[in-house]
Amino acid sequence: MRIWEINQAILKSEVRNSQSEIPISLYSPPVTRVLITGIAGQDGSYLAERLLAGGDTVFGLVRPGGSIERISHLTGSIGLLEEDLLDEVSLVAALARVRPEEVYNLAGFSFVPGSFSAPVVNGELNGLCVARLLEAIRHVDPRIRFYQASSSEMFGSVPTSPQEESTPFQPRTPYGAAKLYAYWTTVAFRRSYGMFAVSGILYNHESPRRPPQFVTRKITLAAARIAAGLETELRLGDLDARRDWGFAGDHVRAMPLMLRRDQPRDFVIGTGESHSVRDFVEEAFAMLDLDWRRHVVSDPALARPGDVPSLVADSRRAREELGWEPEVDFRRLVRMMVEADVALVQESLKARV
Repeated sequence: MRIWEINQAILKSEVRNSQSEIPISLYSPPVTRVLITGIAGQDGSYLAERLLAGGDTVFGLVRPGGSIERISHLTGSIGLLEEDLLDEVSLVAALARVRPEEVYNLAGFSFVPGSFSAPVVNGELNGLCVARLLEAIRHVDPRIRFYQASSSEMFGSVPTSPQEESTPFQPRTPYGAAKLYAYWTTVAFRRSYGMFAVSGILYNHESPRRPPQFVTRKITLAAARIAAGLETELRLGDLDARRDWGFAGDHVRAMPLMLRRDQPRDFVIGTGESHSVRDFVEEAFAMLDLDWRRHVVSDPALARPGDVPSLVADSRRAREELGWEPEVDFRRLVRMMVEADVALVQESLKARV
């Protein structure tokens, strides 16, 4: 059965009502009706909070059986649907049920080093899933506005710094390559079908909600555990790698600003400041009165293949056209993460007693 035939069949029938779905009838008329894929992730949770605070009605797609810990405090205010992003029929069903005005695609395989060990899965989740979602939107309602979470990893080993919207893409990782496929697919649907489809090219953005395998959270959690006497050593890869690190809560503010303007356009979102992994380590350990040199080991075996030595954003377009500015600086970001992990470690210690 073709997708438009599937769509018509769904629209003519009553859409299933599973235990994971909150009936739409529970909601009052929205300011904007929004669907977020990856709502249970770092970015999805911050975006949901922001949109709810603005009065929007928010629905989210989650993986069947996936954790919703980051949004547990929101479950009484949002509608959740368990759907498979690899299944186009599932996507059509979700869109037909929710009838959103905006879709934010924040789902995907987000751990860059892991894209080397699972390149096919990475390609499916970060590349082909976007094509499926755009095609589903096109057939359900092409008026739906679409935001794609793109990445600075698409720039890769570019010779120019900082990078802006016209900087050539040269990805060096399977993650960056898959994101680039999704980026150009979004452009193609915008140009070919006249859809309001945009990409936010986001630079590294962190928070206490980052999973611990990411280097920033790995650092702050290790510092908290070392300060508590639970560990003595932290092993990292390249300490000289540099990134434009911002706060996830700042970066998600740009997303609705991009979708709620008159014309679709892509934007680079970042702080414009570059810091090394060593800078992050020094800042985090100093906040706990620790000498990082006594605890941190640079292990070449942990350096990822194809790593990009330095990326930094030129976000002038976002500042001028969206009025977007980052509010949390580097030091405040590190402190926020360190304090959260200290509290987490202390809580775990109390639970042992």
